Amino acid sequence: MENGDGTMRDVPMTKEEKLARFKRLNETSKKGETVFAGSSLMEMFPIERFIREEGLNAIVYNRGVGGFVTEELLENIDTCILDLKPSRLFINIGTNDLSDPARTVPQIMANYGQILDRVRTALPKIEITLMAYYPINYEAATEEMKPCLAIRTNEKLRQANRAAVALAAEHEARFIDLNAPLTDDKGNLKAEYTIEGMHINEQGYRAVYPLLRAYILE
Repeated sequence: MENGDGTMRDVPMTKEEKLARFKRLNETSKKGETVFAGSSLMEMFPIERFIREEGLNAIVYNRGVGGFVTEELLENIDTCILDLKPSRLFINIGTNDLSDPARTVPQIMANYGQILDRVRTALPKIEITLMAYYPINYEAATEEMKPCLAIRTNEKLRQANRAAVALAAEHEARFIDLNAPLTDDKGNLKAEYTIEGMHINEQGYRAVYPLLRAYILE
């Protein structure tokens, strides 16, 4: 499993270990740069490595934490976002909330809104970009993943994306949808780009990266 800085680790870190590592990294990280925050779909995006591979003149910090729901990002917002004092934030949080049948999209967006409020209050001049939720592929899912994806359906994800568009407008943020390269003609995540029906493999992230790079380099 990749640590987020291009190095590999045999045993996945716990959330607590990841947060402790981020706190250490934040002490020496350059302030005022670009931060990516969210849950596993953000954590697994090797954006820092892609930037280094191209030698681009951009500093990006990925502070995604696998398994995070909206409340957890809110509770750890200093470590994942604010301590870096970013000038730009790309965020994608809430997909794990969508896997809980007891949580409604309005409830999730209310939590998401609290995160954006905290960021905007602490960093009034920050540029915030909400990234669209990625599609899933139930047909390509492993048997272990299918129960989750029976709840986190593409229709529910589309509903959440529509709500996120409104949330972005409410918080003077931008909403971007980079899903076109990932989506098949049925609206599913392309089978060749998924690990188990939900998470995206490196090939999939490389398909998205050119679109994202354009926003990073603006």
